[in-house]
Amino acid sequence: MFLALMVALAAPADWIPARWTSTDPASLDLLRNTPINCLIVERTSSLAFNKKAGELGIATLGVVRPSDQTSELAAGASAANLAGILFEGDFDPAVLAKTRAALADSRLVSIVLAARTRIDFHTNDPVVGTHQGVWPGINATDEGESKAAPSGAPWIDTNTGFLRFARASTQATIWMGHHAPAKQVIPAARYVQAIADAELLGAHWIIDLDADFQNRLLAKEEKATTTWQRMMATLAYFNSHKDWRALEPHGRLALVQDAESGGLFSGGILDMISVKHTPVRAVPNAKLGDEQMKAARMAVNVDPSLLTTEQKEVLGRWTRAGNTLLTAPAGWKMPRQRTDQITIDKDDVNKLDQIWKEVNSMTYRHNLGVRLFNVASTLTHLAGTPDGKRLVLTLVNYSDYDVEAVTAHVLGKYTNVTLHAPGQAPRKLAPFEIEDGTGVEIDRIATVATLVIE
Repeated sequence: MFLALMVALAAPADWIPARWTSTDPASLDLLRNTPINCLIVERTSSLAFNKKAGELGIATLGVVRPSDQTSELAAGASAANLAGILFEGDFDPAVLAKTRAALADSRLVSIVLAARTRIDFHTNDPVVGTHQGVWPGINATDEGESKAAPSGAPWIDTNTGFLRFARASTQATIWMGHHAPAKQVIPAARYVQAIADAELLGAHWIIDLDADFQNRLLAKEEKATTTWQRMMATLAYFNSHKDWRALEPHGRLALVQDAESGGLFSGGILDMISVKHTPVRAVPNAKLGDEQMKAARMAVNVDPSLLTTEQKEVLGRWTRAGNTLLTAPAGWKMPRQRTDQITIDKDDVNKLDQIWKEVNSMTYRHNLGVRLFNVASTLTHLAGTPDGKRLVLTLVNYSDYDVEAVTAHVLGKYTNVTLHAPGQAPRKLAPFEIEDGTGVEIDRIATVATLVIE
């Protein structure tokens, strides 16, 4: 019966996950006609619940943590009609490898949510993930005003810098497994932002509802239901445009970086560049080659000491072709990331100002793919086809109010621009010619908007 149910399930790389604490099969009605097709359940999940989920085409993964009896719980996964196990936390590598091998023999899926510093980007697993993430949104001071980053822009708590590096490091689908803040009533917009923060870079946040919201949702309270529908509309929007997710990052600025030089941090150099709406392509050291640098005209080499002789020769050839390379100041080092660390320590944030001033000076007033105006509370991602004939520019607004009168100056001549947004029909916009490319205006953005530029 279990194998028969598995036939109806999507492949793990296509799973859209959510945490689910209810054990009542009737609660699954909330997932009908939504993109969610994978539930992370506790060991209390019932056989009847898991069976019903399977009948609806929803995979159930039992969560196992390091403090649990790992082998015992994993062994019971098949009997419980689970599709597999989600290992969440930092396990003994030998125990984890042995348990996962046993699951594979039983044709059960296993997915690992590790610390950022322990993610295996070279695995053949269809999904990799981390349990470490920041809760997205504009970071405010105690007085309610938004904090400023070293770049001068509002400080947006986001996982997108980490995800830019992670997406460049692996072909696997990436899951962000961080929890909703405890003991807080979270506005609907913040849940939508949490979804969009991951989906912007083609990853998935494992949806996690605060206890109050979940109880109200299960009780079918009207306001909770409305919030849920808005969340699902945003998720469905991204899921209906999988072709966008497959596009490569587009732009003329490359950041050569590795895990040892800050690629796994939130609030690092990638975030500082992207918060100024400069399209940037992460180039992990291990993937540095002539092809990866071909489209770039400017680049930042964060830590030259980590490059091999061959990798340094790649950058040498690239600069001799007339391109501009910024190397970190002599003796400058990104702080070493601890296993329990997500963001850069407060004292180290000021050190980033040393390299940020140089990056800003190099890129200031240059159009490296797109320039945006009146978007202080947003983050963006520019992707495109290799020939640049089709670009997709997605904007996520992290404020609690709509952004109005946004202008984008796209490098290159384009004649066809279509605006997409969740719950809205696509709308043609009228592009106009500017000195170095094409201009387009967006009248209003609620939380998410996408320009398809051709």
